[in-house]
Amino acid sequence: MTDITARLQATDWATATEELHSKGFSIVENILTPAECEQLIKDYQAPDTYRKTISMERYRFGSGEYKYFRYPLPPLITAIRQEVYTHIAPVANKWMEVLQTETKFPDTHEALQQQCRENGQDKPTVLILKYGPGGFNTLHQDLYGDIYFPMQIVLFLNEPGKDYTGGEFVLTEQIPRAQSKANVLQPRQGDMLIFTTNFRPVKGSRGYYRVNMKHGVSPLHTGNRHTLGIIFHDALT
Repeated sequence: MTDITARLQATDWATATEELHSKGFSIVENILTPAECEQLIKDYQAPDTYRKTISMERYRFGSGEYKYFRYPLPPLITAIRQEVYTHIAPVANKWMEVLQTETKFPDTHEALQQQCRENGQDKPTVLILKYGPGGFNTLHQDLYGDIYFPMQIVLFLNEPGKDYTGGEFVLTEQIPRAQSKANVLQPRQGDMLIFTTNFRPVKGSRGYYRVNMKHGVSPLHTGNRHTLGIIFHDALT
């Protein structure tokens, strides 16, 4: 996994950090190769890779399907999860500091996983999602337990405009005492989106305050859309 690690280490993390602080999200281009994207899509049907399959319609989450990976994760995913965490944990800790909370996240992803296990959260939350025409995902937050990391990533495995139309990534901000704001994003195949799981700090006239955020996917018009979601904390179930 030296190639993916090298690509991530070569990322402009200073810019990504600034964007996370100012917007709550950052798009990092060309993290996965087309071949890696195609293999992940092909492996959607692989046996003994996933622990659970969820029909979005059944739970009124939207229209589509997703699968949670089982441990051990594929080496590519493990490498991404561990490397990205080391770069964004300082951002998360800065958020906790300015919001004056006592939460502090460890320097390594392995240490975060240990905290999760001690809280009974030992199920992997990495998932791959599949949408067809009309597919969508309602606005939500991925928390899974008392121990949660405030950022997550999604990697886009199809090319918008070629493999599918519609299906934009939607990230909303619920600004206190104001109307909500929607960020509508359309990253390209191989791009990685880092974004806040449930809130981000914003500086006001009296210090920092929380802006609650949710994410989802707008309806697809045509084609098929696959994404790889990497959540850093583990789940209770």
